[in-house]
Amino acid sequence: MPIMFVANATMSDSFAFAVGGDAIVVDSMPALLRAVEEHPRELLVVIGPEVDLGLALQFAEDSRLHRPDLGVVLTRRRVDVTVLSQAIRAGVREVVNPDDLQALADACRRSLEVSRGVLGATGSGDAATDGRVVTVFAAKGGCGKTTVATNLAVALAAGGARRVCLLDLDLAFGDVAIAMQLQPVRTIVDAASMLGSMDPTGVQSLLTPHSPGLDTILAPVQPGDAEKVAVPVVVELIRTLRTMFDYVVIDSPPAFTEHVLTAFDLSDAFVLLATLDIPALKNLRLTLDMLDLLGYPRESWHVVLNRSDSKVGLEVSDVERTLRTPIAAQIPSSRAVSASINRGVPLVLDEPNHPVSVAIRRFAEDCIRGREAASQQAQASSAAPERHSRRQRGGRQLAFLRRSAS
Repeated sequence: MPIMFVANATMSDSFAFAVGGDAIVVDSMPALLRAVEEHPRELLVVIGPEVDLGLALQFAEDSRLHRPDLGVVLTRRRVDVTVLSQAIRAGVREVVNPDDLQALADACRRSLEVSRGVLGATGSGDAATDGRVVTVFAAKGGCGKTTVATNLAVALAAGGARRVCLLDLDLAFGDVAIAMQLQPVRTIVDAASMLGSMDPTGVQSLLTPHSPGLDTILAPVQPGDAEKVAVPVVVELIRTLRTMFDYVVIDSPPAFTEHVLTAFDLSDAFVLLATLDIPALKNLRLTLDMLDLLGYPRESWHVVLNRSDSKVGLEVSDVERTLRTPIAAQIPSSRAVSASINRGVPLVLDEPNHPVSVAIRRFAEDCIRGREAASQQAQASSAAPERHSRRQRGGRQLAFLRRSAS
């Protein structure tokens, strides 16, 4: 049964006739959010002409991000270029006149066909779980985030033993291409045109190969291109990549952007970097508090101390005591790291027996791969994931209502 957000019973009766039978009818945005949560298998929402346009578009934008299988058909008494362009940007599937019931019926049918196609691409209404997503994050720049991300991706690929994709999500200042001497012929910007129809074939065309088992998707290179990569593009891209690869390693920018929070929502593990300086540790402490507040499971956190042997008056024991979290890995400092970056060859490939390479490979095997079985077992349990999904839905609803009220 479709969900209809309308203001009066007469409109709901005519809409129900157009969509072919019974429907779930709501008359307010909170009621619509509850209906979507309580009926997760429903694939269609029809919004009446009396509903505020801004509210309708905000709902469509949130739905495209968190429920890409849910189609939104918007009805307006007056359909002009401005309304159509705003609706398309927000992710509305169709805009029709409410008095044209045949057009409404056709729009609903087409939207359902798209939704079923989305479900078919993922195998279900949920995110695919074939591969694991690992996000490398540091809230302060200069911690070696890209260095760790590139070398971790190489270590996980293990010379072709596994398929790994390194996704550069630092849309404004991504350095993966430079750090790995790659030519960005195609970048994540090219994924924007695939929104709503992204599949492995299309995503394959975006990949820039690096070494056996390791492909990359590079950040934009032109000023202003970062604005073309909407959050729903990132959602579809990550979900598609995890059906294609054993691991997706995400190199993120040093900020809590909407793109980063989206990557967090889709990640199985977080590699949280810091160095032995007070600003970096302070930002890491704030990061841990935020992850805790948002309900991300602590077993997915991996705190990594980069340049851990620097003589700066702080000890690792001081860091663990301050963070109240154990250090998962310590990566020593070395001039060889900077030299490898300048050569464009990850140190794990260039000098596999170097102490830095050994530390990163050990972290990959013990913490990322070693916890894979435990993580899969936890996902099989229904209680914890249900609590997590409820936390996400509740948090998103609150965020939606706050934005709508502001």
